[in-house]
Amino acid sequence: MNDNYLNNIIPLNSLPIGEKCKVNHLVANGIIRRRFLDLGLINGTEVESLGQSPSGDPIAYLIRGAVIAIRSEDASKILVETI
Repeated sequence: MNDNYLNNIIPLNSLPIGEKCKVNHLVANGIIRRRFLDLGLINGTEVESLGQSPSGDPIAYLIRGAVIAIRSEDASKILVETI
């Protein structure tokens, strides 16, 4: 892997509002990993950051046609590639 590739990999909670990305890797384990997989968060899935609650957490994401709110703590366990 080259350095440029690694620079494009960020945790989902760092994705700016209005930006799109693709899932690269899940670092979550156990029940939360299963939940992510059930939501369709597998390698290559496109995700768009739509907006955040007034308190800043959770953030709403468009995933496979559904709007899903994910807490920042959980979203940090989803590594994505910016596009």
